Amino acid sequence: MTPAPFGARLRHAMDTRGPLCVGIDPHASLLASWGLDDDIAGLERFTRTVVEALADRVAVLKPQSAFFERFGSRGVAVLEKAVEEARAAGALVLMDAKRGDIGSTMGAYAAAYLDKDSPLFSDAVTVSPYLGFGSLRPALDAAAASGAGVFVLALTSNPEGAEVQRATAADGRSLAQLMLDQLAAENAGATPLGSVGAVVGATLGDAGVNLAVNGPLLAPGIGAQGATPADLPAVFGDAVGNVVPSVSRGVLRHGPDVSGLREAAERFADEVRDAVSGSRP
Repeated sequence: MTPAPFGARLRHAMDTRGPLCVGIDPHASLLASWGLDDDIAGLERFTRTVVEALADRVAVLKPQSAFFERFGSRGVAVLEKAVEEARAAGALVLMDAKRGDIGSTMGAYAAAYLDKDSPLFSDAVTVSPYLGFGSLRPALDAAAASGAGVFVLALTSNPEGAEVQRATAADGRSLAQLMLDQLAAENAGATPLGSVGAVVGATLGDAGVNLAVNGPLLAPGIGAQGATPADLPAVFGDAVGNVVPSVSRGVLRHGPDVSGLREAAERFADEVRDAVSGSRP
């Protein structure tokens, strides 16, 4: 049976668990700060601890696939287990893979993350549209068929992104706005929230684009990158209620203590709730 659409499940998770996404980013320096070796054993311990601490209480967990892939097949096996266990505990899993290609290759990426029979099947995946929005069609169709979601890179938090994302299309729109308009069309008519989201950095100040896309807005940059929950209304304006702030190091640095991870995540979620409710009329 196909589950409810991702947008509906995400809206429910945000309303009941709080509007927060926590990244699972086991890079070498973070493993070391936990007293773990940069090897498979360290990766397994780190990942298991984060899932144990947070999967039953945060809305979204976002594993960064690169930090698992760097260990080869054994690292991917750890990722597969983490996805399974996090989803079983009630968290929505957003695979941060940022895949982007054309034709059958994009279809293969979609099969890896959006096919219910795949060991890496996730509730949503990040994708790059800068081979043309149409190149995402295999992923968009696969997500719709499985009740999953897709987050499209629009305005990212890295400074280099502006070279492409702020460039002007032939009709005068920025490329970021062009992508946002096309994903808004994918979400037309969806309630309570569409399943095609955008990635928009929380560090941007005034985003300078129309974010009324009827879909979720993943906002990286909270915590270690300098943005705070209080910054969200200025960046996202009237769309702030659909924002899913993403925090990684700001929470993960409180490990390996499970209670420390939980307290940090709860604190961020409370701060986001306050910022969002304070911005509403």
